[in-house]
Amino acid sequence: MSKQTLERILQSQGFGTRKWCSQLIADGEVSINDEIIDDTRLSLETNGLEFNVYGETWQYREHLYIALNKPADYECSRKPSHHPGVLSLLPEQFALRDVQPVGRLDHDTTGLLLMSDDGAFIHAQSSPKRHIPKVYVATTHEAVTPQLVALLLKGVKLHDEPAPLAAVVCNQLDGHQLEIVLEQGKYHQVKRMLAAAGNHCTALRRTRIGNLSLDDLNLAEGEWCYLDETQRALLAAP
Repeated sequence: MSKQTLERILQSQGFGTRKWCSQLIADGEVSINDEIIDDTRLSLETNGLEFNVYGETWQYREHLYIALNKPADYECSRKPSHHPGVLSLLPEQFALRDVQPVGRLDHDTTGLLLMSDDGAFIHAQSSPKRHIPKVYVATTHEAVTPQLVALLLKGVKLHDEPAPLAAVVCNQLDGHQLEIVLEQGKYHQVKRMLAAAGNHCTALRRTRIGNLSLDDLNLAEGEWCYLDETQRALLAAP
């Protein structure tokens, strides 16, 4: 159990500086159980707390764990340069909470992207030592052949990599699509592996991390959801 003043609660949830949050309360913009709260120093239990700001209801969350179905032409950067950033798809106060992508997908890569403001979670999910499998569906320019599948499973040599990189699993889905499972998470790895194998990736979508599947989340492109403890547990390697 943890108690905090209302102004500190709003600040922790990304609604602005402490001064700004105090003014929100004083202006009657904050309510709990349909009752306007104008006491900035009111101490509240945060566990299970729901509050309303500007007519929208929020639940207090110590940390945010988010899954986003990333569309194409969005950058996984807090300071995007050529395309909108993925943070623009989330409520604006999440940026003030320092929410950031867990790893990166290229601007033209779509699919499952994790985001959080929990540094320990981000580090654990990003650590190569955990060998968390990530599943991608790649569309290829040239037709998929058994030789291509065999080569990706055997391993291909990439520039600046000391040893060949291989897919954990590689299955042909149709004439121009592959399902590829990787554990390393190197820069542009799927695209570079396909190029090294003599083909070219024309589209790439991440469909699963660990045992958390994008299909199970039922998110349209651009939609996001909070991840509960059960869903976060699925992110661990099988």
